[in-house]
Amino acid sequence: MGKNGKPGSIRAASKLDLTKPVKVGVSAEPRSKSAVFGTIAQHVGIHRRDVAAAFHVMGSIIKADLSKSGSGVFKVPGLMRITVKRKPATKERQGINPFTKEPTIFKAKPARNVVRVRPLQALKAMV
Repeated sequence: MGKNGKPGSIRAASKLDLTKPVKVGVSAEPRSKSAVFGTIAQHVGIHRRDVAAAFHVMGSIIKADLSKSGSGVFKVPGLMRITVKRKPATKERQGINPFTKEPTIFKAKPARNVVRVRPLQALKAMV
């Protein structure tokens, strides 16, 4: 029950038309996290903390999907695809410098996770 004795904070469904693009004013400076949350909340008609909660959950989903036991791929619907590629460690080895043709030693590299974010067609069409 909420403060006023009514159950939860249930709001009316948003009257946002999902078939048309939303008109958002341009920003000369990069938007802060607070500005992004506020703009989304204003246009959708929900509280700013609900937008923050949605992003928090999305972050948790991304973490789960990109973890070692996850699929390694997460798609932000219609916008981008995030992938992680696990590169193994390499040992130090001898080789030939392709530019000078002199023998050289290539240093060892530790194992690493390479994260790639690729735009999907809808995001390319926006720019």
